[in-house]
Amino acid sequence: MVRRPGLNTEKVTEAAAALADEVGLENVTISALARGFGVKDASIYSHVKNLQDVRTRIALLASEELNACLATAIAGRSSEEALAAFADAYRDFALRHPGRYAATQMQIDLEKVVHTEAFKRSVELTYAVLRAYDLSEPDLTDAVRFMRSTFHGFITIETAGGFGHPRDLSTSWKKIVTGVHRVLKEWPRTTAV
Repeated sequence: MVRRPGLNTEKVTEAAAALADEVGLENVTISALARGFGVKDASIYSHVKNLQDVRTRIALLASEELNACLATAIAGRSSEEALAAFADAYRDFALRHPGRYAATQMQIDLEKVVHTEAFKRSVELTYAVLRAYDLSEPDLTDAVRFMRSTFHGFITIETAGGFGHPRDLSTSWKKIVTGVHRVLKEWPRTTAV
């Protein structure tokens, strides 16, 4: 296996993440990466298994970056203030890094990521925000799914240009985050059987 000097898995992953932000995750290919480095496809395959491996690596890198943004945003905050900071950092990351964000939303073999620091940190940060709402399982999982799908839904429509009304999107976002807070405060608790 011939390896190009200076080319390694980390550089390939970083280039793939940058390319995903530029052209969309679905347009990242081994050939496009090779062209970017001025090498043949085989040189890229020396550092990654296949395109799915590249996308998984983008997802893990993006998760680490998103986690860092979220951790900074919620530090020292709790309840509605932490939720708003989390939501704003989440949206900001998605808008600034659309390809990386898309990678964080793709289905990945859980066995490949469940033991990674990125996965564990993501769960910790999300649960830290929800701690103020005093939820336990299975309600906690339901609340995470509600929060995540609400934020993701808004971001997906926003990035697709689907909000045609002239009302300011940031104003709507703030109202939605306030609404999420109110729903979480009144979350229906599962009663023991």
